[in-house]
Amino acid sequence: MAAVRVSSRSGLPSLLVYLGIGVAIGQDGIGVSFNDVGLTQVIGYAALVVILAEGGLGTKWQEIKPALPAAAVLSTFGVAVSVGVTATAAHYLAGVDWRQSLIIGAVVSSTDAAAVFSVLRNVPLPARLTGVLEAESGFNDAPVVILVVAFSAAGPVEHWYLLLGEIALELAIGAAVGLAIGFLGAYGMRHVALPASGLYPIAVMAIATIAYAGGALAHGSGFLAVYLAALILGNAKLPHWPATRGFAEGLGWIAQIGMFVLLGLLVTPHELGDDIVPALVVGLVLTVIARPVSVYLSTAPFRTPWREKALLSWAGLRGAVPIVLATIPMVAAVPDSRRIFNIVFVLVIVYTLVQGPTLPWLARRLDLGETEALDLGIESAPLERLRGHLLSVGVPEGSKMHGVEVSELRLPAGSAVTLVVRDGASFVPAPSTVLRYGDELLVVATDPVRDAAEKRLRAVGEGGKLAGWLGTGSGTASVPAPASASASTSGKGKRKTEAGRKAGAPGKAAERSPGAVARTGTGGSGAAGSGTDSSGKSVRKRAPGMVGRK
Repeated sequence: MAAVRVSSRSGLPSLLVYLGIGVAIGQDGIGVSFNDVGLTQVIGYAALVVILAEGGLGTKWQEIKPALPAAAVLSTFGVAVSVGVTATAAHYLAGVDWRQSLIIGAVVSSTDAAAVFSVLRNVPLPARLTGVLEAESGFNDAPVVILVVAFSAAGPVEHWYLLLGEIALELAIGAAVGLAIGFLGAYGMRHVALPASGLYPIAVMAIATIAYAGGALAHGSGFLAVYLAALILGNAKLPHWPATRGFAEGLGWIAQIGMFVLLGLLVTPHELGDDIVPALVVGLVLTVIARPVSVYLSTAPFRTPWREKALLSWAGLRGAVPIVLATIPMVAAVPDSRRIFNIVFVLVIVYTLVQGPTLPWLARRLDLGETEALDLGIESAPLERLRGHLLSVGVPEGSKMHGVEVSELRLPAGSAVTLVVRDGASFVPAPSTVLRYGDELLVVATDPVRDAAEKRLRAVGEGGKLAGWLGTGSGTASVPAPASASASTSGKGKRKTEAGRKAGAPGKAAERSPGAVARTGTGGSGAAGSGTDSSGKSVRKRAPGMVGRK
């Protein structure tokens, strides 16, 4: 926990702190001897499954959808370019054998979005850039793993066209398995009521792990399968989603900490001396030549601005994946595999120290920083017997829902704001209750209108009461009665509505159904006046069930 805090305050990727802990515990530190490469690889693979699952669950489909073509090219063609340039440099400049050079080139060609965003948390990037980086990091692990395994196998390396065919087949199988399990898992999670809310996070992570297992057993890419399955689950509006997201983040932290500490234990610092210069040379070529060339060639068909290409080139941080993949040739007993591991280890450490602190500065110099959009943080819980959903909605600072009356939300028929929690107190809102920053709303919606209600809430949070007119989300005049109208059809609420109708507003406004939206002035003798809502705030009264438009 202290390491997480130190890394967040320093702006450096957390992997450096965790690796440092492992080195301090190891042979040249406290003296713990650990050299079980096979166990390290197994735990590393398991940790990568969890990290990829957590990354997929946290990726927003709206952000990566426009970036998918560029990310797909970067994670395939871009990887091939990077491997070729880096391997050539390792062979001719560092004097490494061709097989070892190809392995090094493949190992270091995988990027780590977690390392990128850990240093960019204070400089949010535009959605198109974050989408490219997230999708690339999720996709490029699969072809890189296939290449490293192929280059580490005994005997001659397959012809390039056979290798490309194998990669394409494994990616296709992994994608098919991941999509199938993801959709089936999302369908099941939405239609099967589990007896306890704490089971939902466990079930989601179990489905993601099954996707990896299914892809691997089908001789496909398990890493691509788990990422795609988690991506589908993360965008499926599952019950108890915030709790699931938090659980996945916690498992992701455990996986990163455990994996990096173990990798730090595996390295022997006093053996790194002879490999520092080759690592610096290979890393320099990778950073200033291979990565920029792969980015510029891969993004050429998409007319990406040069500033975004520059940031994508510098944002190719290496993290967990390269060091874990460096254990594959060690397990396969490839000659000089220990040297490959040392070169990769030094390269990742040095160039993370160089690129990490300078990424925020570069983003600001390129004028690519962007204010993050406010998220209402809507949580959904199923109401099985009522065939509905309970939505918990928070109004954060800066949200345009502040100052909007409950009736002005104009939620679809079949949904209603049933409770407002404000300053530690809760009350049932009136149609004229004005929402404020920090409010927590409980919205009940039937199954058919659940998605429409959430869409409308997010639209109001982004565009205010005129969201529909401003082209933000849904909310046009055709939307049915406001949320509170559905609660005023019985008892006192019904009598109040009838009284308001009898008081009447002039013209056609008096003919509208209870809760209809009046577009032509305030009207009516009962429209004006003053009073207080349930929270004690002074408000201007309007005819019951009507919203006056000034």
